[in-house]
Order: sequence, then structure tokens, then C-alpha cells
Amino acid sequence: MLQQPYSPNEPQQDPAQALDSGYVVGADIGGTNLRLALADRQGAIIAKWSTLTVDIRNPAVVVALVSEGIEAMLQQTSVPRSSLRAIAAGAPGVTNVDQGIVIATSYLMGWRDVPLRAFLEAALGIPASIDNDVNMAAIGESWAGAAQGIRDFVFLAIGTGIGAGIILNGSIFRGHGWTAGEIGYLLVPGTTEEPVERGKPGALEAIVGGEGIKAQWQSQWSEAATPLPKSATATQIFDHALEHNPLAQQVLETASRTLAYAIYNISLILNCPLFVLGGGVGMHPALCSATKNVLAQRSARVQPQLVPSALGADAQLTGAIRVALDTADSRLTTSKT
Repeated sequence: MLQQPYSPNEPQQDPAQALDSGYVVGADIGGTNLRLALADRQGAIIAKWSTLTVDIRNPAVVVALVSEGIEAMLQQTSVPRSSLRAIAAGAPGVTNVDQGIVIATSYLMGWRDVPLRAFLEAALGIPASIDNDVNMAAIGESWAGAAQGIRDFVFLAIGTGIGAGIILNGSIFRGHGWTAGEIGYLLVPGTTEEPVERGKPGALEAIVGGEGIKAQWQSQWSEAATPLPKSATATQIFDHALEHNPLAQQVLETASRTLAYAIYNISLILNCPLFVLGGGVGMHPALCSATKNVLAQRSARVQPQLVPSALGADAQLTGAIRVALDTADSRLTTSKT
């Protein structure tokens, strides 16, 4: 299994400087990769670790990989395990934060009712917190990214699918059944209206998500229309659109218009002034620009600002570190009372 250690090109900090206050771990659990970061109590990252999770569906195996990665980071930085104070992990799915249970993940992992917090605490012996990975990214952008100082905003993660992390009055909004922000299931004209099972792609995802964009491309592709292969990815299609290929531009126009309408409708309901685009597909400049153009055509009374993520691929990890810091502080406060 491929593993990536912390890059020596990233700024490092002497672990001894923050040894007295301890360390926390942020984890980003995905269907293709597991990424970990070790940070001091000021949130400065001193080590990173990652490994592939392709075809791994067993939660126990994922937890074992988390333990392995933490041990590697501790050895690399000479930080004793006794200095660990908490861990927070983001998972791609509906998550009951209070009980620490992943109710359902994406089809890439297929988890159902997994007590992830209990698994992590049993394996690591430290307090753990879990949340949806897009919620973690929204927390990260709020703390150290494009939404600093903004009390009401929506983070849109567009990768294989699409989801939203909603910050209202400075706090993450999860909803009654923990499904707030599952906008991939928004009904979109021209897509199936059949009920969708938990963890399966939704209607909006079929137009705006990476897999949906690929499906649209493949349904319209012909060798005469484009030199780009039928197997092209969403970002390759968008690159081709910037080169003025008509077929790629048509796919981009459909995705951007649908996304703009979703943003417009959400802004009407929540009245949020800012939407942050993240994810490998969402951060593509062609999608951001085209979506802005569609939004500009709507009523001036509703004109939310649309910006790309400032943290990029590290948004989830950054949010997880923030939650881990809060978890450690909470446990410390509890122990003193």
C-alpha cells in the first residue's frame, strides 16, 4: 500500500516547543485515500501521512490504518504517544455527531451505522470526534480559509459527487437528521425522479458531480466532435472547454447553469452572502467562472459571492484539526471541573 510521508518542503516546527501542551490529529477518511495530520495545540501542522483506501470497505481496517499512520508521524517527529490529546475525523457520509456514528457513507465505502468514534477511542486511547467530511471542510474554511470572519456561508464540495457544509451564525448546521447539506439529492429537471437509496448518487450529482459530468460527456461523445477520449475526466473536459471545444463547452454550460440555479435557490432560503467552491471539480476555474456568469444574470437582490476554496485539498484536514483542538479543550475543561 502506497504511503506518503510529510513533505520536507513544508514548514516544520520543533516538537519540543509545544510538547507541554500536547498534540492533536486530524483525519480525512475517503473512499480512495486516508490523510492524517499531526498538529500542535496552536494548530500548526508538524507532520502528515497518507495511504490509499481503494477497495477497502471494512471500518476496522481503516481504523488500523489510522493507528499505523499516527505511529509513523509520532516516530518521525519524536513526539511521545502520551502527548496526544484528541483526534477528529471526517467521513464522506451522513454522520451522527452526538453519538459518533457514521450512518451512511458514499457508495465508495458503503458503511452503514458504523460507531467510528468508539472504534477510534478504543484503538487510540484518546478522545475522538467525527463529522461529515464536507462539514469539516466548511469548518476549515471558516477557521483558516476563504470564509474567515464570515458568520453565514456555504461550502460546496464538488468531486465525485456534491455536498454542502452550511455555517449559520458562526456554527455548522447539521439539521434534525444530520442530513443538512446533502444537496446532491436536490431534484433537477431532466433527471430521474425515482427515490434514491442512501449512499447512492442523487439527481444534482448526475449533472454537477464528477461522475455525472463524465456520464454526460460519454453520452454525447463522438470521435468526430472532439480529440479528447470518451474516458475523459470532468477536469479534462473543463480544460478542453477553455480551449473552445464545442462539446466540452456544452457539458460545462449544463453543469455550471445547474450549479448556479442550485446556489441561487439555496441563497434565497438561507440568505448567505458567500459560497465557497471546493473539491477537485469545484475548484476548476472554468466551472467557477461559468457559474458566476449565470448568477450575474439573475436578480440583483440575490447576488451571493462565489469564491474558490483557499485551502484546497487541505480543507477537510484543517477542519478536522480545528475540531480536534476543540475536543481536547473540552476534555481538559471537563477534567478540571
